Amino acid sequence: MAAAMRRGLLAGAGILAIVVPCVVGSARLDFLSAPGTGVVAGVDTGGARFADFGTEKVSPDVRHVADWVADSRNAGQSDFVIIDKKHARVYVFDAGARLRGAAPVLLGAAKGDESVPGIGSKPVAEVLPAERTTPAGRFVAERGHNTRGEDVVWVDYDGALSMHRVLTTNSTERRLERLASPTTEDNRISYGCINVPAAFYDVYIRPVFAIRRAVVYVLPEVKTLQQVFGSYDVATAHVLASGPSSMSSVGGR
Repeated sequence: MAAAMRRGLLAGAGILAIVVPCVVGSARLDFLSAPGTGVVAGVDTGGARFADFGTEKVSPDVRHVADWVADSRNAGQSDFVIIDKKHARVYVFDAGARLRGAAPVLLGAAKGDESVPGIGSKPVAEVLPAERTTPAGRFVAERGHNTRGEDVVWVDYDGALSMHRVLTTNSTERRLERLASPTTEDNRISYGCINVPAAFYDVYIRPVFAIRRAVVYVLPEVKTLQQVFGSYDVATAHVLASGPSSMSSVGGR
């Protein structure tokens, strides 16, 4: 859709807020709700801060970026969201870098970490298969509406990249089945937007972006984390800063 059309539909202020507990009827929801203490024991890291994942198992890339955000305070005082493209997962953290929820997502059909120049002004019907990427990067996202009047989170407004409830209008795409499958190979189906389970969006994503803007980190699948974010390994950085006396404890991380 054209940028001008989206701009006219953009809703007021964006994004932060308190994440509410998740109780959705009696249905079982396949995502985590387990805030923890944020304590990492066994390593003398000289005051380093780490993210708290509770009992959730995450990829090394997610751990690296979440720890870096916690330690560097890259997201400020905001809640933040991490999209793991390699494993097709979304993670929502509070401002203290405690994981509040995780769920599968659907992503752009084409692999790659860049958007095609001018993609935000290109009609959907003219977007080529190779252009349907979900770009990597750090985005200050805000709430808004699409042309159908649905509330979405604009991750990159000018690039027409949004995060929204999973679309089910085209039954042949089997988007719900793709979300439910145990593999990640079939999670690449969209034109680039991030499709989230509807219940997860309502309970976790929407509240984060209810009051003000918040940061979304889309992890790369081609580039390195350092190329995209300029991030660092928290434990190593603080051990080195603390001097040789701390080196013997680094194995405890």
